[in-house]
Amino acid sequence: MKKSLFDLFSGAGGFALGFERSGFESVIGVDNDRAAIRSYAANHKKALALNEDISKLSSRVLERLGGTPDVIIGSPPCEPYTAANPKREINPLDRLYKDPIGRLVLHFIRIVGDLKPKVFVMENVKGLIEGELKRAIANEFKRVGYEKVYFNVLRAEDYCVPSHRVRVFVSNVPIKPKPICKRPVTVEEALKDLPQPNREWPPNHEPPSLSTKQLKRIAKIKWGGALIHYRGSGGRLYPNMVRLHPKKLAPTVLGSSRFIHPYENRILTVREQARLMSYPDNFIFLGGRDSQYNQVGESVPPLLAEVIANVVREHL
Repeated sequence: MKKSLFDLFSGAGGFALGFERSGFESVIGVDNDRAAIRSYAANHKKALALNEDISKLSSRVLERLGGTPDVIIGSPPCEPYTAANPKREINPLDRLYKDPIGRLVLHFIRIVGDLKPKVFVMENVKGLIEGELKRAIANEFKRVGYEKVYFNVLRAEDYCVPSHRVRVFVSNVPIKPKPICKRPVTVEEALKDLPQPNREWPPNHEPPSLSTKQLKRIAKIKWGGALIHYRGSGGRLYPNMVRLHPKKLAPTVLGSSRFIHPYENRILTVREQARLMSYPDNFIFLGGRDSQYNQVGESVPPLLAEVIANVVREHL
């Protein structure tokens, strides 16, 4: 019998896809983003897709709709915790207890405490465990009945995802899978067999249109160069509109990321960015194009999710 899975803050469902590949059954996915939950429903047809605000959602309702799950996974919004956000709270604890979006982590913990799954896995940026935050989060989980809390930091590229990504996976079990990639999967390897854009297949493979001025500017960008930079927390500069190097691992794919094709003077399509996050071509993204890019960049790469799910399965 398959183990049951609830996905809170599901987005389009990349995290859940990895667990399904490992033999889990998705029962419920919850997200307050209408386009993202439509994508989740389209890709996880047997699961119940709820377009709800977690902070207003009763655990009793979830239990009535889906029973008690074996595993709860989820990716609360990272904006309050990431250093790329210039407006994040200076005091780390304020990010968890004061910022209304940051407090969504507490609602994940609330639901986990109410439903008591055998295993929970909560994904976020490493900023989630800065300063006093790590102890505070461990204490919150202990308060709802989970004495052991592990902060598992994993690199997606170690598990053959073609882009750099370091994330923390907070769980009541240790998740330390051995790396399976001897060398990084390059951009060229990830994209090489895709047809030219604007064909019937695969879906989500239409590049954004650019003005003549933008095209001229993009044409001058060399591999690894960026068209724009923006300031994050502490004044640090972050690049965007980077021309990808074909022989290297792609940079971290974010919701706001737009990449320039390594050989062509155009922006990568949603499908190409999904490839950089290890999504299969039959996984579709619905909503406006900006929303689709966001769904890709704010997700857990399915390849990494599957590796995590394999470890979780051993603890059940």
